[in-house]
Amino acid sequence: MTFGFKYSLEQSRDMLSLVDILIYRAQHQPEQTAYTFLGDGDKETARLTYQELDRQARALAAYLQSLGATNERALLVYPPGLEFVSAFFGCLYAGVIAIPVNPPRPNRSVSRLQAIVVDASASIALSTESFIDTIKRQITENPNLAKLNWVATCTIADERSSAWQGSTASSDTLAFLQYTSGSTGKPKGVMVSHKNLLSTSADIDCRWEHNSESVMVTWLPTFHDMGLIYGVLQPLYKGFPVHMMSPLSFIKRPYLWLKAMSRVRATHSCAPNFAYDLCVRKVAPEQRATLDLSNWGVAVNGSEPVRADVLRQFAQTFEPCGFKMTSFCPGYGLAEATLKVTTVRKGDLPTFYKVDAEALEQNQVIEATESQEKAYTLVGCGYSEIDAKIVIVNPKELTCCAPSEVGEIWVSSASVAGGYWRYPEETEKTFHAYLKDTGSGPFLRTGDLGFLKNGELFVTGRIKDVIIIRGSNYYPQDIELTVEQSHPALRAGCGAAFAVEVQSQERLVVVQEIERSYLHKLDVDEVVGNICQALKAEHELEPYATVLLKTGSLPKTSSGKIQRQTCRTQFLEKTLDYEHLVFGGGFLKEESSNRELLMQPEMKI
Repeated sequence: MTFGFKYSLEQSRDMLSLVDILIYRAQHQPEQTAYTFLGDGDKETARLTYQELDRQARALAAYLQSLGATNERALLVYPPGLEFVSAFFGCLYAGVIAIPVNPPRPNRSVSRLQAIVVDASASIALSTESFIDTIKRQITENPNLAKLNWVATCTIADERSSAWQGSTASSDTLAFLQYTSGSTGKPKGVMVSHKNLLSTSADIDCRWEHNSESVMVTWLPTFHDMGLIYGVLQPLYKGFPVHMMSPLSFIKRPYLWLKAMSRVRATHSCAPNFAYDLCVRKVAPEQRATLDLSNWGVAVNGSEPVRADVLRQFAQTFEPCGFKMTSFCPGYGLAEATLKVTTVRKGDLPTFYKVDAEALEQNQVIEATESQEKAYTLVGCGYSEIDAKIVIVNPKELTCCAPSEVGEIWVSSASVAGGYWRYPEETEKTFHAYLKDTGSGPFLRTGDLGFLKNGELFVTGRIKDVIIIRGSNYYPQDIELTVEQSHPALRAGCGAAFAVEVQSQERLVVVQEIERSYLHKLDVDEVVGNICQALKAEHELEPYATVLLKTGSLPKTSSGKIQRQTCRTQFLEKTLDYEHLVFGGGFLKEESSNRELLMQPEMKI
């Protein structure tokens, strides 16, 4: 462990861990504000300098070391705020394996949290005193949570910092477990090392040009990989300030995100596709008139499918505020690759590639003509940097695809994590794949489908979510977009499409949330009719069943990804909480007053 550095961070070879980097910042930039929290999404309520963060991390680390917790697993159960940041680095300083988790809401299920506790064999839970008190009943009523040693980190005095015994962290040391969102399966803990994190930070920095003059604003949850790695760790890596706010503040008032960007002259920020769409729909003209977004140079769009229409609408809507289309940096990544695989470089225009829809259904990539009606516009997710290698593979044959074929995306790089915690068989299958035709490997199998065009990655969907009907492949996000745009009563980004087997044939089911303002005045026949017409026109498909849900009831992950497989399971198990269920084109209906789902013959799970 080195405590004195003769060179700049970028030049030093002694930086083997995030612990080294924070100590460097605390020594060379002690009074610089590192993290600021906007409590209501607007006004500053807390801030941390590098020196203060280092001191708090040492104090918590000393306490954890006194418990003999080194190499143990600790849940980080925090509401939005800077307490999470101090706790995360306290774990790193102590050699405790941090597990960021979504804090449970009072009187809500804690089944996911319990599953993580059991899977990780966690012994400690870190949180704030007030939040522990808020969920006290849930803790006492659940044996797996009650047996944890709950520590209110805000009660640990800074004076403990002098008792810190130092760090033995190296590049190969396990930093934290990132539990996957579970959009297509059970949550698994991805083992992320310091080397993975530093490799990712260097890779991210390669084309997004962070420097000491950069300023970031983020509202992404810190238990999500993009919120943690880009929103918290990247600013530390390059030594620039970040302003954090609650995800709920953004959801309630999207304007607050852009207002903060404007006020602090932010240069970098990141969000999923739905966030940009929400800003277009919810930020009023008089609010837009107050914004100056001309300093915003990198607007990362990732974590969910990137839509060309959303990029165009956002750029057009906020162009008078100084926003430029070249600021958009769509990207692709996953927790197993420590967040990032490819991104569009700063200053480059995003690539919009119009392809033949019918060819894509057969896993073929053919550029569409300008006049072609049945076409999809895909958004390029950019390029890999530094050491990342990407190959497109036939997922059944395990051989390389032709350039014009869609296949599974395989990745090899120093950012690829070490595997799944205590799942050796799944680790071997997912993280140590080899090509049958060339023997090249090992590769990470992402489970995502896509293709490369002139070196740029285009993502088309997930293998497990692809709908196969009459021999053609349909991507659920395309069907979902068609459905949500068919009637104003349907919520954007809140639908799921999947297939069920009926009488030995795959049939389409669409599930869609209703806008709150339409709940009590919905014309079900009109809505379902519009959906059926749109699906017929766009995809030549007829839904076997259309399920309309209340606002906010579609199964999603903690980071907002649609859980299509969970939705499908609930539909088949008759547990989906729906408002209206319509089979076919409306010949057979069932209302929410009768919760016994009316299943058709020979429907198989």
